[in-house]
Amino acid sequence: MNTTTRFRTTENGTIPAIPAEGTDAPGAADTPCATDDTETVDDTETVDGATVDAASAAAATEGTTTASHAPRRTHHDAPDTAADFAELVKLPEGCPERQRLQDCVVTAWLPMAHRLARKFRNRGESLEDLEQVAALALVKSVERYDPARGNAFETFAIPTIYGELKRHFRDNMWEIHVPRRVQDLRNRVRASMRELELTSSGRSPTVAELAAHSGLSEEDTLTGMEALQCFNSLSLDAPVSSEAGGGGDGTSDGAICLMDTLSSDENGYDHVVDREAVRSCLCRLPEREQRLLYLRFFRELTQSQIASRLGVSQMHVSRLLAAACRRVREEIEEERDEEAPAKPPRAAA
Repeated sequence: MNTTTRFRTTENGTIPAIPAEGTDAPGAADTPCATDDTETVDDTETVDGATVDAASAAAATEGTTTASHAPRRTHHDAPDTAADFAELVKLPEGCPERQRLQDCVVTAWLPMAHRLARKFRNRGESLEDLEQVAALALVKSVERYDPARGNAFETFAIPTIYGELKRHFRDNMWEIHVPRRVQDLRNRVRASMRELELTSSGRSPTVAELAAHSGLSEEDTLTGMEALQCFNSLSLDAPVSSEAGGGGDGTSDGAICLMDTLSSDENGYDHVVDREAVRSCLCRLPEREQRLLYLRFFRELTQSQIASRLGVSQMHVSRLLAAACRRVREEIEEERDEEAPAKPPRAAA
């Protein structure tokens, strides 16, 4: 049952409430009241079972918005800038007043942008850079917002800021450039891995389990698992273990770094294979040609120097070297052809 609250206007301008009959109000009898000709009686409205107070009722009579129709403010950093946006629509592009008003709106909403940026901290990027990205996204939101669509500015700005922050991580924070498709595979595999680890008693899920849970093929699952290691890189000087007698924590002088575990090309193996392949062929060459090859390729003498030693022309030395090399090459090819398995004869059509 709704109760009726009476209001009397006192000489000092206050509106003390007179309780209904049957209710107790301490100090009510001591309140000075005006005469009957200044008495005003008002029935308060009940909204969702709650009685609207006197201030709300007075604001309603003056044409202002009541508390029941006021926009919800979920955070303290959401200012009321509806009037500013309504004024921005009326101002033309390039107007100095429009730019000044936009700057004021951005300044008013900047705490909200910084709050959204703090949700992405401790992810490898400094908080100052994240706040700068969020501030630029806020500027774009203020420039693009259209109040005629009927949506509040907060519902338009928050997705825009979140999108710019995520795009910043996607485009600028990867140590290795990874295609967008591989990034999506990484996110799906990571989410499935976290969910399965909660239900597998600490056991790491297998590739088949991840593929079944994420709805991907095993090949795409492996691609996503490889991309998990591409967001952050490890220095080649980072210690991976320590030698015997070290501290065991990778801080001793005998620590093995990551660079020590990486393989490198060794051209000496190719030289060994080539030298063993021509050894027998060189032994079968005439002594004169063996001496020519020794002076040219082992002593590294020029053709002119060899010609002066042998008492022949440089052109003759060039022809002898070419003939010796051709002979060695042909013998090696013949030996390889003999060692190769014979191809089966083609069946007659």
